Amino acid sequence: MGYVSANNTPTIVGAVSDVIDYLIVSGGAGGGGNIGGGGGAGGFISTISPTGGAGALQPPFALVKNFNYAVVVGAGGAGGTGSGATGTSGSTSSFLTSSSGGGGGAGRTAGAQTTVGNGGSGGGGGGSTSGAASGGTGTTNQGFAGGTGIPSSTALAAGGGGGGAGAVGGNASANTGGAGGAGVANSITGSSVTRASGGGGGVQNTGGGSPVAGTAPAGGGGNGGYLAVGSNGTANTGGGGGGGGEGQTGGTGGSGLVVIRFATTSGTISIGAGLTGSTSTSGDYTIATITAGSGNVSWS
Repeated sequence: MGYVSANNTPTIVGAVSDVIDYLIVSGGAGGGGNIGGGGGAGGFISTISPTGGAGALQPPFALVKNFNYAVVVGAGGAGGTGSGATGTSGSTSSFLTSSSGGGGGAGRTAGAQTTVGNGGSGGGGGGSTSGAASGGTGTTNQGFAGGTGIPSSTALAAGGGGGGAGAVGGNASANTGGAGGAGVANSITGSSVTRASGGGGGVQNTGGGSPVAGTAPAGGGGNGGYLAVGSNGTANTGGGGGGGGEGQTGGTGGSGLVVIRFATTSGTISIGAGLTGSTSTSGDYTIATITAGSGNVSWS
């Protein structure tokens, strides 16, 4: 059976069929501006395999009727400006007491090293004028680190790829931005959907060579830019924004989401004020997908 514990958390005790499974994806980070790294994907945690960071599954919650379960969906971070600003980290998504970290903001060109964000998945290191620029770190059980950017002292400068929930971001190579890290395919909705890939790194366009911007794999990350801004991450995937090309702005990270699954016979869910969401069914389950906002859900 389930009950509300002393710390106000619905807790499973013994065998119980009325449980809540969930998937939480936080907002992806913005790509760095001006030969920027790709933004890190939002942290990805789930009670249903697989989860982010090749990590352990989260424990489900007990379904207790007439109890408010708090939900927050994190926004994506803004891309860095073309003058060379670091991408902004994504915002945290949460369901009751479980949460994942927003993606780490990507680095940008700035001397020998760049400022780069850690997060659910780490941002990619920006291209630099000298010295390799390391990517940010990911969070255990949520995502992976970003790739390393390369300096213009050896080839055209290029940003590293943002870390994804499923793999590290790619390192930049000669004249080529790093690829975004892979996302994770999860079937909590009844169909396999890939989310939370990192953004691709941007690349320099002056100085010869054959520039190639980093690309993002399936999962909502944005491609890096060459003679162009970085592409935005896709809404409700937690994908990282692409790094901007030389003098260009990085892409905005994709917003997160919270997916809630429970046996249809367990009750009827109400999605409260402040939240944007919808419900569907898959076999014996009802699926509530929350795409924006902050508020409560409850069951009757």
